[in-house]
Amino acid sequence: MSQTREFCPRCGNEVEERSEPLPGAPRERDEVLCNACYFEDFDLVDAPDRVTVRVCANCGAVHRGNRWVDVGARDYTDIAVDAVSEALGVHLKARDVAWAVEPEQVDQNTIRMHCQFSGVVRGTYVEEEVVVPVYISRETCQRCGRIAGGYYASEIQVRAEGRTPTPDEQSRAVDIAESFVAKREEAGDRNAFITESKEVDDGTDIKLSTNQLGQAVATRITRELGGNVESYPTLVTEDSDGNEVYRVTYAVRLPQYTPGTIIDPEDDEGPVLVRSVRGNLKGIRLTTGDRYEAQFEEGEAPDARELGSVDDAVETTVVTVEDDHAVQVLDPETFQSKTIARPSYFDPDAETVPVLRSRAGLHILPDDAVDSE
Repeated sequence: MSQTREFCPRCGNEVEERSEPLPGAPRERDEVLCNACYFEDFDLVDAPDRVTVRVCANCGAVHRGNRWVDVGARDYTDIAVDAVSEALGVHLKARDVAWAVEPEQVDQNTIRMHCQFSGVVRGTYVEEEVVVPVYISRETCQRCGRIAGGYYASEIQVRAEGRTPTPDEQSRAVDIAESFVAKREEAGDRNAFITESKEVDDGTDIKLSTNQLGQAVATRITRELGGNVESYPTLVTEDSDGNEVYRVTYAVRLPQYTPGTIIDPEDDEGPVLVRSVRGNLKGIRLTTGDRYEAQFEEGEAPDARELGSVDDAVETTVVTVEDDHAVQVLDPETFQSKTIARPSYFDPDAETVPVLRSRAGLHILPDDAVDSE
């Protein structure tokens, strides 16, 4: 049986025998061409005239798809390579494709990509080189734009009951906010940022980017420093879909007493060194060294008068140990020997001890008085 000879419809030359398509499958138009005519119009690579990479001039984020992504790149050469590789298209008929790229930095905002491709088409090895300019478009991402514009959706007001928060409390509140926001950023949340934190006359105000962030930070502040939080939403606008947008103020109220404060509860059992105000107030009796814990209903502020703090303590001399319940020390004001209560944490071999002199009398403090539980 004789074979049917095929000829190229463009040049008339005989076409080399190739495998027939499957029964019922159409033959592609270019399949009837000879190799010479086929490769005359053949492009191994489909490349754009230019690729634009949008980057934030402030934080360095790169715009991909419909969002900004933090890439942490020192320069944008690798970013440009990725952008070009995504923009290039290789012919579907090519097999065993290999490619390499050599970037050329033209100026600060332009990188010229020299791309070499090779592959096998119709059993023929082909090569092609394309040059794609990559333009670095420096813009401002939405996040940086919001920060620059002072945008915030929630505000935490750190205050204290009957007093002004201590500098340590205010500093710690800001540290808690910064630490939590940093973790959210590391997790890829680009909506998480602190707009501003500032000290005011009666505490510290912290402005945050989202309501969820404000609630989470306020909760963590009270969890560590004690107190409670209340929220006050304010309607500020409507979004493009007509949904109401609220700005929420989280009022954090720290406890009246702080660790290191000495109070005299109304139970007539002697002063207490406050150790913790988480949940309810806990401490240690200065007369006995016994553990003290306020009743549940009293919470963080049992009925008591404040006598001072560990910062008011002074070192004085131990004169003699009288018995298991009494010790004699020098009064730091009168320099006279005075017998006072001997708490269980007192070291009988100690030559000096820290004491607090207050209207409740003279009391020995633990050496680790400022340590929490």
